[in-house]
Amino acid sequence: MSQLLLFLGDGLSPFPGRMNVALRCIASAAVVIVASMTLQVPYLALSLIVVFYVTQSNVVITRMIGILFFVGITLATGCTVLLLKWTFDYPLLRIVVASIIFFCCVYAMRVFQFGIVFFIAALIVIYVQTFVDVTQNAEGIVRETLWVWVAVCYPIALTLVINTLLLPMEPRQQLRRMMVSKLAAVQARLDALHDGASALPPLKALDIEAATTSLQKLLRFTAMRGKRNALAEARDLATVTAVSNLYVAASNLRPLSGNSGPLAMGVVSLSDGCAALVDSIKRDEPFLLPLAAREASTAGMPWALLAMRRTFLELDAFKVAQADAMHMPPGQPIVASDALSNPVYVQFSLKTLLAVLVCYVFYNAAGWQGVHTVMLTCLVVAQPSLGASGRRSMLRFWGAVSGSLLALCEIVFILPQIDGIAALLVVVVPVLFTGAWIAAGSERISYAGVQLMFTFSLAFLEQFAPTYDLTEVRDRMVGIFLGIAVATFVQVCIWPEGEATFLRRRLSASLASIAKLLALGQSTEDQTTIGKQRMAAWAALSDCEGMLLRVALEPTWREGEEERVTLRANSVLAGARELLLAADAFRSAFDVTRTRLSARARVAVCDSASIAVSAIEQYAARLTAPEPSARTPRVLARHVDADGVGGREAELRDEINRVLRAVSNLPDWLENDSSYPLTLRGGTRHE
Repeated sequence: MSQLLLFLGDGLSPFPGRMNVALRCIASAAVVIVASMTLQVPYLALSLIVVFYVTQSNVVITRMIGILFFVGITLATGCTVLLLKWTFDYPLLRIVVASIIFFCCVYAMRVFQFGIVFFIAALIVIYVQTFVDVTQNAEGIVRETLWVWVAVCYPIALTLVINTLLLPMEPRQQLRRMMVSKLAAVQARLDALHDGASALPPLKALDIEAATTSLQKLLRFTAMRGKRNALAEARDLATVTAVSNLYVAASNLRPLSGNSGPLAMGVVSLSDGCAALVDSIKRDEPFLLPLAAREASTAGMPWALLAMRRTFLELDAFKVAQADAMHMPPGQPIVASDALSNPVYVQFSLKTLLAVLVCYVFYNAAGWQGVHTVMLTCLVVAQPSLGASGRRSMLRFWGAVSGSLLALCEIVFILPQIDGIAALLVVVVPVLFTGAWIAAGSERISYAGVQLMFTFSLAFLEQFAPTYDLTEVRDRMVGIFLGIAVATFVQVCIWPEGEATFLRRRLSASLASIAKLLALGQSTEDQTTIGKQRMAAWAALSDCEGMLLRVALEPTWREGEEERVTLRANSVLAGARELLLAADAFRSAFDVTRTRLSARARVAVCDSASIAVSAIEQYAARLTAPEPSARTPRVLARHVDADGVGGREAELRDEINRVLRAVSNLPDWLENDSSYPLTLRGGTRHE
């Protein structure tokens, strides 16, 4: 129960931009309700779910999703009309052709980047088959299909207009706000350092990971907005890299043992530099470092402060010539590179088609028309892995249960009191806002909000007059439950597509990326390359975290296997985060102190870094073996101390020792280690 409350508290808590998304979603939904009720446009629930899907965190994603939905529904309508035209009088041929179209759409859904287009096409093609089974009026079915096109397209247009005119959230605006908030955290640590505080405001590894990946995504969306400008994109990338570097350097600040006058002035100058950067971001102008900050003394500065100062100087020196050397991260390919060679895509399509056909046979054999959602559920919960499918199934089920209960309460207690459209909006908007608030959250909970709204709308808003038929609510819930059961059984028993093995590979790749960043300390790579490598390493860890959450939901027949894999991966991920922080700190410390090191000290530090890199690479290689045998690396800090690095190089010695300790804290991952849930042998368990 405590874990459930923790999950709900985390999923429902507010964050910057969530209220904006919910308000835009509710404004669009209210206009759609009034328009559909006034003009008697059918399928209001379908119109509302389109509003929820199209309304996204910023204008760029909203427009992209809206266009994809329009293309998808148009493709689906065309395929459906042609299918009915040629096969209406031949049921077996109709089902065979519909199955072929469905299979192709599900296959394209997996291999194309814009898979949502084919998802909509598959959904409509299979849903229309339920119309044919209850009527022989071909013209009526075609009219219903065309009304589906109208019910989807006009909400898209309204949503795009409202999102453009009402509370528009531009990605550049989101990027500025996030950079300003991160710089505020940096300033808070600098101010506490200047005041001689014994403890600085905390910055955790998870905070750095979330900040780095979020800035990278917003930077990509900013580049997609409007016409391309190479210089502006280069300047944005330079600013984002600078903010990320400052944030990481601030996390490595430690309370000062002494606060001399020059050192205190240096801290103040860096705080002034943060304020100047905040001002330039807000005004969207090039950054100019204040003269006092440029000429401030660096005497006695720890390496973290020196790294921050160098970041300001590099951003201040940004010129047009640098635009050629700085470019945006490459986008994802439109089509998967292994689209024709990987059998997983065909297997996934066949599994989904089999589940849908089983439900179709049951639906017609039972003559139970109210459970038509059983077919749709099989497609909706079909995801690329068992964990993702399990999460989607749970969110669909509990969202539908919540929406059905709310609809039931309003039908019984409130609906008899409603006498106009204004009263209808008063009782409907709070429920829709609840769904919009949940849908605006993270992917761990967002789909439940969409399902809550959709199930409630189907029961409460689908008719133009008050409805008191509660059997439809029951039948839809039965259909959803049966669809989840059939889809889960098919996916678990036939070609199960788990991610546990891929998780080990992804963790191994993340560790290799960290080793590459650590090895850069021995070279003279430019700061742009280092910044890209740092962002790539944090992004890889973020991907591992998302995969770990899905793996934790995968069903398994081996008792305790799910818990063991989850604990192992969680421990490795926690250790990798600390290792990345340490490697990044060492990289920055080495760069700012390289010129001050003696030849002997430089060799000692580089040798120690090489030992750490070798240990990480060996651990990562053993992690990907068919039977993993990754043991905790036995790396000791004496490799530096033995070479006599001391004096001015003490800070750098501490950082390389921190790296070696982080390497030594990577846990064991051994096959058939049944004691793992109780103890982690040879390593440190991270909760």
